[in-house]
Amino acid sequence: MGGGAGELVMVHTVAGLIDLFDELRAEIDPEVPVRHVVQAALLTDAIDAGGLSDEIRARTCAALMEATEGAALVLCTCSTVGPGADDAAAQADVPILRVDRPMAEAAVEAGRRITVAATLATTIGPTADLVADAARRAGKEVEIGSVVFAEARARLVAGDAEGHERIIAAGLHEAAASADAIVLAQASMTPALARCADIQVPLLTSPRSGLEAAIARYRAAA
Repeated sequence: MGGGAGELVMVHTVAGLIDLFDELRAEIDPEVPVRHVVQAALLTDAIDAGGLSDEIRARTCAALMEATEGAALVLCTCSTVGPGADDAAAQADVPILRVDRPMAEAAVEAGRRITVAATLATTIGPTADLVADAARRAGKEVEIGSVVFAEARARLVAGDAEGHERIIAAGLHEAAASADAIVLAQASMTPALARCADIQVPLLTSPRSGLEAAIARYRAAA
């Protein structure tokens, strides 16, 4: 894989997220050495399969294990393949974290009615399961709902970023009426928050909280 020892390695399934995480790293702790790995086929194959199949989950685990070479810590930034990261974490000699776990824990702290929002239906299951696991660990009972903004995904694929954000923001305003917290299951949804300043319930995203947790773990180990 290359790179020097002791890096924080981020494994993405969307290459476009590299800039977002580099910007966050620059804000949080620019001195942490980072290496990015892109495994786009894991997500595209999961979408084609209608979800995270056992075969794709195993491939995710293998990809995360490979990424540990030269790493002090590995962060998986894709929610859809997150369970494969959990599998790798159980085997690896270095920590492997899911970017959305801190977000799920924050959602459980925020209230009982939690809505998982996504633009890809394949992301709902892994994220909802993670919220449920966080609730079990916290000893809390929660109601988990979901909403999928499929048209927003279509707009993004077509290059219409403004339309993507507008559809997500409209959907979040509607979902907020019946939720104590809303979890944005995909990092790519984050720009829509600029249109949601008037929403009163917490709108939780994974990139910042996940990277903050990863950097804190990295620094603690160092």
